[in-house]
Amino acid sequence: MRTEKLPDERGYFGEFGGRFVPETLMEPLLQLELAYYKLKQDENFKKEYEYYLRNFVGRPTPLYYASKLSEKLKARIYLKREDLCHTGAHKINNAVGQALLAKYMNKKRLIAETGAGQHGVATATVAALFGFKCTVYMGEEDCKRQEMNVLRMKLLGAEVVPVKVGSRTLKEAINEALRDWVAHPEDSYYLLGSVVGPHPYPMIVRDFQRVIGDEARKQILEIEDRLPDYLIASVGGGSNSIGLFYPFLEDNVKIIGVEGGGKGIESGLHSASINFGKVGILHGAKMYLIQDENGNVSPTHSVSAGLDYPGVGPEHSYLAKIGRVKYDIATDDIAIKGFYALSELEGIVPALESAHAIGYLIEHRDDFPEKEPLIIVNLSGRGDKDLGIIYALWEGKNE
Repeated sequence: MRTEKLPDERGYFGEFGGRFVPETLMEPLLQLELAYYKLKQDENFKKEYEYYLRNFVGRPTPLYYASKLSEKLKARIYLKREDLCHTGAHKINNAVGQALLAKYMNKKRLIAETGAGQHGVATATVAALFGFKCTVYMGEEDCKRQEMNVLRMKLLGAEVVPVKVGSRTLKEAINEALRDWVAHPEDSYYLLGSVVGPHPYPMIVRDFQRVIGDEARKQILEIEDRLPDYLIASVGGGSNSIGLFYPFLEDNVKIIGVEGGGKGIESGLHSASINFGKVGILHGAKMYLIQDENGNVSPTHSVSAGLDYPGVGPEHSYLAKIGRVKYDIATDDIAIKGFYALSELEGIVPALESAHAIGYLIEHRDDFPEKEPLIIVNLSGRGDKDLGIIYALWEGKNE
């Protein structure tokens, strides 16, 4: 089956995806699906979305040649600079698109979940822009390690609700957001931030994020007059990576997704859902999922809050199953090396999520057989939000 034809009419990517939700959510999801299929063909909707991408988000983002990193690794490395988007990450692409959907559906309030805080900030931003009330659920642990993003959301007028149950991270934040939506489906719109959840969300988020790959494909052809040998991006739920990968899936391009290896696989403290998970159901969709022998969701860990999720989007699960994309891991230590390397070599401070992709490339350059491979790395966000984490590690290292 050609990958660009998925999901099917039931919301499946092969065996993955679907819509496993309480009956109370079936009708809102069907309404959302109908509205999305109608509006994606609407010229006024498309023009409005493109207007805000261009004039509010700041697209197209550059495809930047990282000359010093390229020299160090004997490769031609380009960075897709999503860190230069308004709000500092790729999340705003999807937030603008879904907020417009909510406006066209006459909703009055946005509900969102967030891990690293970037999706929460993006949702609070579009809520302010379009005049919505906004509630963002965020795990208490993530609130602590992403304190500045909590402040940004509050400054933008959003209510930030710390989630104090379970692991107090992204998984629980999604649980609470879904509960809120079940209770308020008439006037509220759930603005999901990644390519997870029940159909049609994985498709909607992918379609709003594919602008990353569409631009990168056009830009690399203009600059190098050919397609890249490799695409590399970090993978948590999977929105930044599928945004880059999707327009290249039918091309002869090698694609690598980098999951959070945490403290190492042996420790059990990681977020490598594809590499070390099993097929299961979470948040309304069938996917690869980190779980114990009884099928219970296992605790996860990543130094980056945006990768600290026990599952992965159903489209990524499918691409792994058919072998179209290679999914590997980078540990916390490798990600931190990538963080420092890009900062010191290129003057670009990356988000810790993106640093996994940079660190992976540095660590595995010798595994690439080409003498001077042409590589695009998705720089999904900037690292301001992570400086507290880095400072704590720096202080510990230098005590």
